[in-house]
Amino acid sequence: MTCIDASALRLAIFSDTYTPQVNGVARTLERLTDAVSERGGVAQIFTVTDPESSTLSHVVRYPSVPFWAYNQVRMAWPRQRSVEISLREFGPTLVHAATEFGVGLAGRTAARSLRVPFVSSYHTSFSAYAKFYRLGLLAEPGWSFMRWFHNAGLRTYCPTQAIVDEVNAEGFTNTAVWSRGVDGVRFSPRFRSNALRARIGATDDTLVVMYVGRLAAEKGLDVALRALRIVNDARPGCIRFVAVGDGPYEAQVRAQAPADSWLPGKLLGDALSEAYASGDVFLFPSTTDTFGNVLLEAMASGMPVVGADVGPTREQLAPDRGWLVAPGDAAAFAESLIALVDDRARLRVAQEQALAFAASKTWAQVWDTLICDYLTLHRPR
Repeated sequence: MTCIDASALRLAIFSDTYTPQVNGVARTLERLTDAVSERGGVAQIFTVTDPESSTLSHVVRYPSVPFWAYNQVRMAWPRQRSVEISLREFGPTLVHAATEFGVGLAGRTAARSLRVPFVSSYHTSFSAYAKFYRLGLLAEPGWSFMRWFHNAGLRTYCPTQAIVDEVNAEGFTNTAVWSRGVDGVRFSPRFRSNALRARIGATDDTLVVMYVGRLAAEKGLDVALRALRIVNDARPGCIRFVAVGDGPYEAQVRAQAPADSWLPGKLLGDALSEAYASGDVFLFPSTTDTFGNVLLEAMASGMPVVGADVGPTREQLAPDRGWLVAPGDAAAFAESLIALVDDRARLRVAQEQALAFAASKTWAQVWDTLICDYLTLHRPR
């Protein structure tokens, strides 16, 4: 399926996160604006200010402050009249809200006020977060708000079928899968660096266990750290742990990671590509992700995945390109890693299958499918 001409599309995207913030939503939305432009359309982002942001003609930013519990998250409550004036000046044919609060909420309200077709996307597994943070009685009011927000639109895009099934069970309507792809040029085994591996003390016999993403409690990093301690006790000196990223759990990771671990913080560009490709296996204990873009990036870089056996991760893995482990079971994660330390032939087969799968997940196909759907919903000018 190919959308030859999207020149009739003027897409307004409202989100409380965007580059230079580094997370799956921000990076995906940046790619989306490029994809719309490449197909002849116009996309404008409405988002929060960020200390590292630069001035871009297609980005409107509203004053924001760091969220007190998580400084990497910005909060903004723009004046509704100002949002509507800016939106009217842009003249959208479709409004897409990628977040449910602050800027995203303002976008929903403005779209309905100006009678512009409205769609949304669901990026955060509310049920998983509610369970992780033990929200208890607060969960149902939260779902009521989510239903109110998303069911106002013509479509709610979810990254996996597992998430579609989850939100449908909670009363969402008009849902569809908006999957993800991977840049096979940016993430590739060609970036593998023997020099980097030597710098972190890894030889050809060392299993380099990689994690890339936010260092946050809900990512299951406590499980990963316990698993690594078990592996180190069972096979001393046979693994090196690499954790790329930053976040509110960083101090705990640095304190509890094996002494020979490498934690470089946030990496970008070639440095990130090199780190990915220099690993051997990717560790993904999270039970709260709705997709996990890093899974495809890891596989495209030549790493199979040891991940928690939850719906969104299960859709990306198969026995020949990764291993699914009971969520929260550090001993089971350790057992999978020890098996790879002991059986490198098994690891090599999985690496080849992971590469083949990632090669089939192109962004071009993802964008063609999404933008074709946009064009069935938008209001032509």
